[in-house]
Amino acid sequence: MQRVAEALADRKAVDAVVLDLRGLCGATDYFIIASGTSDAHVRGMADHLMTALAPHGISPHHVEGLAQGRWVLLDYIDFVVHLFHPELRDFYQLERLWGDAPVVSAAREAGGADAAGAKG
Repeated sequence: MQRVAEALADRKAVDAVVLDLRGLCGATDYFIIASGTSDAHVRGMADHLMTALAPHGISPHHVEGLAQGRWVLLDYIDFVVHLFHPELRDFYQLERLWGDAPVVSAAREAGGADAAGAKG
């Protein structure tokens, strides 16, 4: 998670949060949710994240919404990154939807795992 957190911080992500979905969801282990300040900011964060993780052999399995920049979903299998325009983040409220998922800090996860969580 540390590489993801650093890449998002490099691009001034707003209100980044990591939800631990292990035991709650069979599709992925973590959701990383963050906001940008505009469509261009959201697209820029997504592009930067993909570029930052690629040299470590970490590439998304699936990407949605990059052209529009309103809600970009980067599916890395073990973790899924949701980058939102603030209005859409408020509307969809993923943190509330997954309210039973523990919120973890990237720093705590970095001690035991890499950017891809426990797998890579």
